[in-house]
Amino acid sequence: MHTQPHFQALKFITCGSVDDGKSTLIGRLLVDSKTALLDQIAGVSKTGEIDLAQFTDGLTAEREQGITIDVAYRYFSTASRKFIIGDTPGHEQYTRNMVTAASSADAAVVLVDATKLVWQNATNDEPVQLLPQTKRHSLLAHLLRVPSIVFAINKLDAVENAETAFANISAALHSMAEQAGIEVNAIVPVSALKGDNVVELSSRWPFYSGRSLLQILEQLPAQSALDEERQVPTALPIQWLDKDSSSATTAQGRRTFWGRLASGALKVGQELQVFPSGQKAIVAQLLDHAREPLQEDQGLNTSYGIVLDREVDVSRGDWLLAPDTFHAQRSISATVAWLDEEPLQAGRTYLALHGHRWVKAKVTAITQRFDIHTLTPQDATQLQTNEIGSVQLALQEPITAVAYAQSKALGALILVDTATHKTSGAALVR
Repeated sequence: MHTQPHFQALKFITCGSVDDGKSTLIGRLLVDSKTALLDQIAGVSKTGEIDLAQFTDGLTAEREQGITIDVAYRYFSTASRKFIIGDTPGHEQYTRNMVTAASSADAAVVLVDATKLVWQNATNDEPVQLLPQTKRHSLLAHLLRVPSIVFAINKLDAVENAETAFANISAALHSMAEQAGIEVNAIVPVSALKGDNVVELSSRWPFYSGRSLLQILEQLPAQSALDEERQVPTALPIQWLDKDSSSATTAQGRRTFWGRLASGALKVGQELQVFPSGQKAIVAQLLDHAREPLQEDQGLNTSYGIVLDREVDVSRGDWLLAPDTFHAQRSISATVAWLDEEPLQAGRTYLALHGHRWVKAKVTAITQRFDIHTLTPQDATQLQTNEIGSVQLALQEPITAVAYAQSKALGALILVDTATHKTSGAALVR
């Protein structure tokens, strides 16, 4: 029996520019929702004042510099829901960490610092100029198919006219979202430091008649993206092969193929096709993580063991697919978020990871890049660090890719530098 979506754990990230108050906001959620333990609160208290940001800054370098470097995950729950929060860095050089966290998030809370913006005399023709990193993180969350995007306009307790600031910054956010095709779930005025509208609705700003940030998060769907991927034919990338003849559950000592279900559905008796060999076989047994037999899968993004009815040649990196449904291709158009300090240039070859399969990928053309200030595409010959653009890739071997808009697992490639082995870019198939 499936629970209602709003009771499923919500995995969300906080993102936005540096020093916008992301870590403080999470600290406020933990304290005001009574999730933080007394010893944790004592550990982050200075002279009786709680330093909220310290709840998530776990690295020594983060505490020393007062910034977030890595993604910190924290867990908390309310009477109606469990939450997993990823606190992502605001600094441009750590954009890769934000991309990693966003790729598996159900929602993104983009913080906007009202004290950093010139909002006083904004008009429809001359809206507030948002910070580049606010735009970049919003666009990346949208491109990575984060299902729900919420904007929290922070530090309104520190500006002279909170109502005008909220109205003018909201107008700029709506304008940016419309231009980029981003669907906005809500825009909330908050003070992460003082707690206004974070957990409880505040009476400080009567111009806002909506819900608190936590009330909004409690109602967001957790599975909306996965529902679409159920419609894509079955695909499971093989991560691990196991021949454990001592296991009573494994039929006749056959190998068990383990992987995470990326799309479609799995059940005993179903025919599957191995990619790239093309061999076909039937699912004789389906096992859960504890090796207990199942008749059918328990949902996407869950790992399963599959025993086939006959011996077929399968290796790590292969895929088990619904037969005769996917078109293998060697030429791919993709949107790329470039993360390397070395610019992306046409003619260079990278290692591309698709599922658990490595192939060589040559960048045959860079067709355009997004101007992060205007969000419009422009002609480009290269992509600099943290730029987003469109490229053509030629692969040494074919892969079973589909558009990222249809399937995150089948439509994503990681590009890795062949010399340094650094993650250079995230490519989303178009």
